[in-house]
Amino acid sequence: MPEIAHIEVETELQRYFAAARLRASDYGTHYVALWDSLEQASSGGKRVRPALVLAAYAGLGGTEMSLAIPVAVSFELLHTAFVIHDDVIDRDLHRRGVANVAGRFTERALAHGAVGTQTGAWATTAAILAGDLALSEAHRALALLPIGAEQRGRLLDLLDRAVFVSAAGELADVTNTASKTPLSVEEVTVTLEQKTAVYSFEAPLMAGAVLAGASEEAIVALGRFGRLVGVAFQLTDDILGVFGDPARTGKSALTDLREGKQTALVAYAGRTDDWPAIAPFVGKADLTQDEAEEAKRLLRTCGALQSTDELAIDHARRAVAALDIAAIPVVLRTTLTQLADTSVNRSR
Repeated sequence: MPEIAHIEVETELQRYFAAARLRASDYGTHYVALWDSLEQASSGGKRVRPALVLAAYAGLGGTEMSLAIPVAVSFELLHTAFVIHDDVIDRDLHRRGVANVAGRFTERALAHGAVGTQTGAWATTAAILAGDLALSEAHRALALLPIGAEQRGRLLDLLDRAVFVSAAGELADVTNTASKTPLSVEEVTVTLEQKTAVYSFEAPLMAGAVLAGASEEAIVALGRFGRLVGVAFQLTDDILGVFGDPARTGKSALTDLREGKQTALVAYAGRTDDWPAIAPFVGKADLTQDEAEEAKRLLRTCGALQSTDELAIDHARRAVAALDIAAIPVVLRTTLTQLADTSVNRSR
C-alpha cells in the first residue's frame, strides 16, 4: 500500500474512533474504555486487507481515493471484528503478547472489585460487543458510499458473503476438533478457504475491482487469486503454528497441538504409518515442550511437513496463474505475484 494511502487509512480509522469515543462519553466510563480497547485491537496490524482493496482499485484504473479509503477501512474493521470474536471463541486474553479486549476488561473488572464469575462475564461481554460494533461499522461504511445503488449493492454483497462464509469456516474449525480421526486434506483446505481466504483476500480484492468499475473477467480472476493465495497463506500459518519461532510469530508452538487443531499437517500425518505414534500428542491439553518436539520430529519424518509446504506452494502457484489474463494489468499482476511469494515464504 503506497505510504500516502496507508496514512489516509490510519487517519480515517483514527477519525472514526475519536468520534465514537466522544459519543460513548454520554454512556459512562466503561463504554469509553470499551472503545479504547476496540481501537487498540484495530491498531498495529499490517493492514493487509486495506492494501488489497487499494491495490486492486488503483491497479484497475481507480483514481478517487475518497471512495476507496472507506472501503479499505470497512474490510479492516471486518478483520478486527473477526479477530476479537475469534479470541472469545478460543478463550484467549492476549494476542501477540498484549492484552486483547477480553484481557483488558478482565483487568478492569478486577480493578473495580469484580469477583468470581463476574470477571469472565466482563471480559466476554466486552469482547462480543466490541466485535459487534466493528462489524456494524464495516457495513455502515459501505452503505454510505456516494456511488450508484447497483455498485453499492455489489460491495455490500461481497461483505455479506465474507461474513456468511467466514462464520461457516469458524464453526467448522471448532467442531472439527471433535473428530476422532484426522480430516482429509480437502476438508482442511475447504475450512481454511471459508474461515480466512474469502474475507481476507478474495473479498477485498474483488471490492477494489468492483469500485474501480473493472470487467467481470478481472473481478472473477482476482476472486480466484484471493481464494488460492489465502489458503496458501493459512497453510503456511498452520506450519508456523507448530514449527515457527514463537518470538517471531507471537504464538506458542504448543497451542495448535494442544487444541487438536485439524490442520493439513494432521491430515497428511493421519494417512501415514506414523499416525499411531503422533496421535497421542494431538489434542493433549497438557502437552509438554519435549512432547511437542517429538511430535514435530514425527511430523517431519512422516512427510507431513513437506507435503503441507508443497500444498501451500502449489496454491500460491495456481493463484499467480489465475492472473495470467489480459484483463489484469501488468503492474497489478506483479504486485500480487509478490504477495503470493510472500504468503509461503515468511517466518511470521
